Amino acid sequence: LSPPHALPSPTLPGLHLPCLDTYKGWLFKWTNYLKGYQRRWFVLSNGLLSYYRTQAEMAHTCRGTIPLATAHIEVGDTCHMVLTSGGRSYHLKATSEGECQRWVSALQQAKANATLLMNHSDDSGDEAPVPQEDRALTQGVLKSLANKLDDLSTCNDLIGKHGAALQRSLSELEDLRGTTDSTDKVKAVNERATLFRITSNAMINACRDFLDVAESHSRRWQKALQHEREQRNHLEETIEQLAKQHNSLERAWRENPTSYTGVELSQEGDASDENDEAEFFDAVEDSPAFITVTDSGTNNIQLRRTRRSRIPDKPNYSLNLWSIMKNCIGKDLSKIPMPVNFNEPLSMLQRLSEDLEYSELLDRAAQCDSSLEQMCLVAAFSVSSYSTTVHRTAKPFNPLLGETYELDRLEEYGYRSISEQVSHHPPAAAHHVTSQRGWTLWQHITIDSKFRGKYISVMPLGNIHLQFHSSGNHYVWSKVTSTVHNIIVGKLWIDQSGDIDIVNNTTKDTCRLKFSPYSYFSREVPRKVTGVVEDREGTAHYILSGTWDDKMESAKVVDSSQGCGGSEGKQKTVYQTLQPKLLWKKYPLPDNAENMHFFSSLALTLNEPEEGVAPTDSRLRPDQRLMEAGLWDEANSQKQRLEECQRLERKRRETQANQALEEGQDIEGYQPLWFEKRTEDSTGESTYVYKGGYWEAKERQDWSQCPQIF
Repeated sequence: LSPPHALPSPTLPGLHLPCLDTYKGWLFKWTNYLKGYQRRWFVLSNGLLSYYRTQAEMAHTCRGTIPLATAHIEVGDTCHMVLTSGGRSYHLKATSEGECQRWVSALQQAKANATLLMNHSDDSGDEAPVPQEDRALTQGVLKSLANKLDDLSTCNDLIGKHGAALQRSLSELEDLRGTTDSTDKVKAVNERATLFRITSNAMINACRDFLDVAESHSRRWQKALQHEREQRNHLEETIEQLAKQHNSLERAWRENPTSYTGVELSQEGDASDENDEAEFFDAVEDSPAFITVTDSGTNNIQLRRTRRSRIPDKPNYSLNLWSIMKNCIGKDLSKIPMPVNFNEPLSMLQRLSEDLEYSELLDRAAQCDSSLEQMCLVAAFSVSSYSTTVHRTAKPFNPLLGETYELDRLEEYGYRSISEQVSHHPPAAAHHVTSQRGWTLWQHITIDSKFRGKYISVMPLGNIHLQFHSSGNHYVWSKVTSTVHNIIVGKLWIDQSGDIDIVNNTTKDTCRLKFSPYSYFSREVPRKVTGVVEDREGTAHYILSGTWDDKMESAKVVDSSQGCGGSEGKQKTVYQTLQPKLLWKKYPLPDNAENMHFFSSLALTLNEPEEGVAPTDSRLRPDQRLMEAGLWDEANSQKQRLEECQRLERKRRETQANQALEEGQDIEGYQPLWFEKRTEDSTGESTYVYKGGYWEAKERQDWSQCPQIF
């Protein structure tokens, strides 16, 4: 997000100019919406602009470096300037127009010098030793060019000689016009003209040969030069990344030096003036933070990124929900514009990804030899996705058409996930997850929501597919209905109700999970879930029980009998089981979760900024980002802008479709970028499945196909 341009700036010391090629001074640098502009000490030297928190940090910790040779410098208003380098923008502010102008002049001069130096360095051939084979080839080319140049010189001499003789002959011919000797002179002139033409042709051919040799080897040299430039850029990026990781390791070591046995780091400077909050936000601002995990057996050091553990507290805005909802009774809520006050700062795509909170259940299931035990873990996984919703009564943002969300957790949990909004009306999303630990999950979910006056019902339509790589077992199930109660009066609360039928299409094992709706008069445990795992013959093997907001257990069936008391005159089956075993237990919520939208540990990280994601990623959605920062009025303005742009785009597509119909042409409807519609062989349903290409595009950083939706 670009920073606001109307922020107050306190008075700071002016720019210091200690020498001609080095500039130092205080500037304000935009960090994030929570902290805004922060005072930083900037140093311009040798074509590099570096910045530090304090002048004392120059001795040991650089917070970031901007190479000016490849940077774009843009001057804004109100003492504002923007430096763009490597796909990242740095927003800086000076304290006065004069100081801003001095900085801009210094930066432009440094950029010109750095560019000139880089070009000179590219053209020189003495920077590295040349291999023997390349040296021999180069010498051969130079010798060939020298021979061609000698040929050109010889032809030039001949052209001069024959040209002079031809001129003399023409003069003599002029003097002897009309005499008897004119015939012999004309013959001599023709001979000299012929020699001149032959020599000129030889000159032209020699020039062509020289040019061909030069061009053929020029292309090779250009390729070699381009390769060297790319290698140098890659080396510069690697060195910069290593410097950032080194700084992060130093900070982590200072915070807890006893946790890093076998690792020696130099401790320079004093970080006592930096509190934990400032440390955290600078890690977000400048570079990813890492923690060091030391293997005691081999002392191998692994770097893992630390994810954020908190977001800004939710503002306490009062709003009369009924005043807005009373006109929505019986309508589809996805078609009704709602202020962000009813939202949480996550999109529906991110909520789909949140189903992976307990992905370790699927990792365990992939190791199971028994398909029935595997079914128990799959059932527990299907229930676990509701545990994060018990206090989450706010609705997620409806994704824009073409919006995407990636969740890359290969390092931590072995999986990565990509989802895309494939339809807007009705709202539908496609989701694909691949795990290195033996499973693949995909789903195509359409959301149908209705407001009934006292409550809101949200009904996800569509199936979830899960396949294990080793066994090939393919599981299919759907979601239950979520209901938000007390819309008119009282405290909002959420309930899950309905049945989930899980089918293993490979072995035909089944499991029916029953989510009991809450009843004030019922004696049963609230939020109760029960289920039976059966084989293809209908024989029960496991009884599942628990609650969708806490835990699930499985008990192995050892005997069954027909009892009485069933509904509608049917006999009730009584199962005798062994002691139940715990399948899944909900993680405790983070501290202060009640002020952070009751987000789980995973949910807190879902909207954390990531480098290199697609421009359509939900993390880059401005209204959602502003809401997370607590700027709800600004978020509402952005939300209205995005919705209006989406309406205009939909009308444009409808107009094109109508024109095509009138002209008798076939027009293709909207096509998602990363998913395509196919028919499932096992179920026969038409669903959107991942067609590939996203992670390869991210590797290349080629997002040219992505629409500009934000």
